[in-house]
Parts: sequence; C-alpha cells; structure tokens
Amino acid sequence: MIDKQSFDHRRQPQSFVDMYYNPSASVYKLQFNPKDKTPKYKQIVQSVITDIERGVLKKGAQLPSISELSVEYYLARDTVEKAYRELRERGYITSVQGKGYYVQANDAAKLKILLVFNKLSSYKKIIYYAFLKALGDRATVDLQIHHYSAQHFQEIIEKNLGKYNYYVVMPHFTQDLDKADYLKVLATIPTNELVLLDKDVPELTGNSLSVYQNFDKDICEALETAQDLLTKYSRMVLVLPGDGNYPVEIAHGFRSFCINYQKEFVIKENALNEHLQPGTAYVVIEETDLSELVKKVRQSSYLLGREIGIISFNETTLKELLNITVVTTDFEAMGYTAAALLLDHKQIKVKNPFYMIRRGSL
Repeated sequence: MIDKQSFDHRRQPQSFVDMYYNPSASVYKLQFNPKDKTPKYKQIVQSVITDIERGVLKKGAQLPSISELSVEYYLARDTVEKAYRELRERGYITSVQGKGYYVQANDAAKLKILLVFNKLSSYKKIIYYAFLKALGDRATVDLQIHHYSAQHFQEIIEKNLGKYNYYVVMPHFTQDLDKADYLKVLATIPTNELVLLDKDVPELTGNSLSVYQNFDKDICEALETAQDLLTKYSRMVLVLPGDGNYPVEIAHGFRSFCINYQKEFVIKENALNEHLQPGTAYVVIEETDLSELVKKVRQSSYLLGREIGIISFNETTLKELLNITVVTTDFEAMGYTAAALLLDHKQIKVKNPFYMIRRGSL
C-alpha cells in the first residue's frame, strides 16, 4: 500500500510526481507527469508496463488502490479504473476481490532495448540483424533513426528515457554541430544503460560499453598492409563527401599514411569532375563516386590495378563481383559483440576488427 510518509497531501503535482507504495516491503517509484499531453490513464498504463518489463515490478507486487491513486494525484476515479481495466485486459495485472490489484505478467527476464542509428543503410542492416540474432528471445528491440540531428536525438532520448534497460546509440552527427549538444544528451543516459556503437565518445565520463571503430588509425594501418601494392602509385586521392556525415578521422588517417610514405595526396568531395592521372590510387567512401570512377577508367586507356588504383570503403557483394579492393570493418561482428557484452553486463571498450580485402582494382 502507499507509504504515507512519502507524501505531502497539501502539495500540488509537480512536473514529475513521485508515487510511492510498499509492495512486499520495498518502495516502488512511478513517474507521472500531469503536464504531459498523453491521456492520464495511458500514462498509468505505460508506467506500469514499463516497470514490469524493466523488472522493477515483480510478479505478485501489489499496486496502489484506485482510491489511493485518485487522492494522491488528483485524478478522477474513472481515470484510474480505466487504466487498471486496460492493464487487466492486457494481462499485466489481476484483481483479487477485497484485497486489491496485483502484478500478473512477469517479463523481467526479457530486456527492453532502444537502438538509435544515425541512418539506415545496407551496412547498418547487417549490424541490426546480427544484434537481434545474438540477443535471441532474451530481449525486445525498438529501432529509431536520428538522421545526424542532435535535436532529433534529444527528442528521442527525452521521450524514452527510463523506459528501456539499454540505449544503444550510434553517435554520428554532422561535423559542424556543437559537440556539447549531443554530449549533454548522452550524459543524461545512465552509464550502465548506455552502449556506444561504431564510434566511441572519449569525452563522456564513466565507463559505458562501447564497440567502436578507430577511424584514423584503422585507415592508416589498413593502407600500410597494402604498401606492396601501393608502391606503384605516387599520388593518392581521398574522395570524401563534404556533407559532414562522415568522421573527419578518416581524412586524418589517410593524410598520415600519405605523409609517412611520401605520397602526393589530395582530398576531394566527389569524383564527378575528376580527371584521371596515371599513377593515382583512389580511396572512395560513397558508392556513387565508386561507380563514377569505374566508369571513367573503363572509358579511358588506363588499366585498373596498374595505372589507376581504387580502394572502396565497406564490403558488398557487388564490389566482390566487380573485383574492387575494399577496406572494411566487420559489421556482423560489431552487432554480435555489442549484444554479447550487453547480455554479460560488461562496461568495457572493444575495438571492432577492421581490415583490407585485396582484389584486382589495386
């Protein structure tokens, strides 16, 4: 029942009201926002369901009575009755004549996870399905996309904070964005509930789980493994879109390799107006630029893999068929690793494998 010492009956509801009662000698806290536009009965329903799924409410826990909720939260009895009726119809609670309402569902063993990607792509789908497969039936996963927008990311987190066991985030945002904008949002997520995927954020305090790429070191080391093939190219071009949606560390790693191995180099935003020069090797991020370069080579007298070299980012079946050299992270491993460590409640940082697949285009 409600712990009366936890309430001041004279106070009006705040922006968030803390509701306390004592099921089985433990205090349970439910958050209720009277200013929220969501119908109040729906807020009660969602609060109870969320805490059952998170394991806060155990099977058999007693809920406050209709009268207690009505009095403490200035709610009409009909509102509370409607919420409890829906919860009972959906199988989450049961009522015992003369005693009250009790939790019936027990999904505490199943984790609830919010996955927030920067975008959808074929590579992200590989991560997503590997993540789901590794979790199996031990979790339910909801997917949302922030589209590189810190504002949209903030809205997603604010709306869902406290409703999930884990928040798995790809922290890729446009480069011209003030980093403080998304760091502040990430910091609102409890460290033990935050999982960073694909990119680490060293500015964050605390030891959250992270499965990441080290973009500058990865690209530099991958190019070094192919130095025997790159010796015939005196000039290198990185085709990196300037929309700010790709980590600047890619350019840093490319530049480091070229300086260390005394290569002439240039960074361009696209390959549309590129004039081929023999002895040039291209590192290409976008597949549209890859297609443009392959077309230009085929229309020229130069031979791919001899006078002109091409390295593409991220493996696909089409690149394998076209015999294109790629540098790639292991997207499937990223999804599996994140899920496995999450299930083991690990809070460590793990660098995801990154390597080069050598083919005829180099």
